[in-house]
Amino acid sequence: MPGSAVRKIVIVGGGSAGWMAAASLSVLLGRRVEEIVLIESAEIGTVGVGEATLPTLRAFNGSLGIDEVEFIRRTQATFKLGIEFRGWNPARTFFHGFSDLGPDMRGVSPHQLWLKMRAAEDERSYADYSITTVAAGLGRFAPPIPNPGSVLGSYSYAFQFDASAYAAYLRAFAERRGVRRIEGRIVDVRLRPDDGFVDAVLLQGERSVGADLFIDCSGFAGLLIGRSLQAGFEDWSQWLPCDRAVAVACARRGEPTPFTSSTAREAGWQWRIPLQHRTGNGHVFCSSYTDEDEATRTLLESLDGEALAAPRLLKFTAGRRRESWKRNCVALGLASGFLEPLESTSIHLVETGIGRLIELFPDRGFEPKLADEYNRLMARSYESIRDFIILHYHASGRDGELWRYCRNMPIPESLRHQIELFKASGGVALLDRSSFAEPSWVSIYFGLGVLPRRHDPMGDLIADEALSREFQRRARIVRGAAESLPTHGAFIEKFCRAAT
Repeated sequence: MPGSAVRKIVIVGGGSAGWMAAASLSVLLGRRVEEIVLIESAEIGTVGVGEATLPTLRAFNGSLGIDEVEFIRRTQATFKLGIEFRGWNPARTFFHGFSDLGPDMRGVSPHQLWLKMRAAEDERSYADYSITTVAAGLGRFAPPIPNPGSVLGSYSYAFQFDASAYAAYLRAFAERRGVRRIEGRIVDVRLRPDDGFVDAVLLQGERSVGADLFIDCSGFAGLLIGRSLQAGFEDWSQWLPCDRAVAVACARRGEPTPFTSSTAREAGWQWRIPLQHRTGNGHVFCSSYTDEDEATRTLLESLDGEALAAPRLLKFTAGRRRESWKRNCVALGLASGFLEPLESTSIHLVETGIGRLIELFPDRGFEPKLADEYNRLMARSYESIRDFIILHYHASGRDGELWRYCRNMPIPESLRHQIELFKASGGVALLDRSSFAEPSWVSIYFGLGVLPRRHDPMGDLIADEALSREFQRRARIVRGAAESLPTHGAFIEKFCRAAT
């Protein structure tokens, strides 16, 4: 049916992924589609372990015309300047902030200039030049000013929020724009006999719902993309062996920090995500090196407030679908793949998948090359983020069975190339520019103690004394700017405190 427009879309599953898709498609496709339907069952819970984001969510919400203050209040959100890593490097705590180390000098990256100073036995920390790192350490926050030439305009921020509340907020948003929700449990999927495309989903009660395009947001189950279309799954557990998480919320104590915390444990790591009304906590671990009872004890003993519910256990396998788009079905969220929430990438990958679907949006002919390109781009995004997460484990100096395994395991060739390039020259190879940029890779390399053997020789064109004066000036400006900001709690209280 070349040239005939897609008239109806069915989204299978709700949660953050399903309602992000519904809201976005209802806005960005406009009148190109006549009907959007989302099917979900109140009997099926959502995973909801990821309550922190990357800064890209701001652009996603902005594309929908969502008011940021309303969003923050409705989702009990706090602000996030980056991630604090405790115990990953036994020698020190470090920070992955959403800023760089300042502007280039004569075309030389600031991290290369810091390496030159270090070679000259200047012992100042690179963290002194990162506005988000310094501000987070002081517990300060304000949005950047509209002046990228100022240190107060050269950073970004993300959110820490209640993912279930976000899904509910987007549901109301999407339904106001005409998205129709159907309550029901899917019991079967009917494929067209001539070409194997999805024809309809069958619900309890002998109801069927057909469409031209199906979006699978059914979580780990992958009802369409996995069970019916047999898209296949690429297992990455040889590189990311953690396969369990236990999660629990606790009462908040004190002012919320403007950052997420990741604390390395014997057989995994623990997250702490402060919201306005509570704190989210979880322990990601490898069942080959500890058991579920011990992992739960480790989590509960380290809470900084009273647990608000019984801990919830989740089981998973790191990896991705071999095809996220197959025939007339596109998978998003956990139906498309899973990477542990170490760098808060789950929602980012949903945003990326939605954006690429809209860019490559098909007609009812479903030109196969569109799916091929979508799958190529999504594979690159998943693999780049995979490598970034593997780096945290592989380069860690921690002791213990899990950590020794990760340090000694063969790693993907793509990551090996990136690490070896950085060690040789300080160069950062970006294999996917839609995910983490140079400052993010540098922050993890430096934080874990991965240092190059030399700096960029172009930096030698700048005299040591001039460079030292410039970086002293930058450190003073960064510190003064951070100290000028209000505390994180005071900013929330004044501008965006949730009603309850």
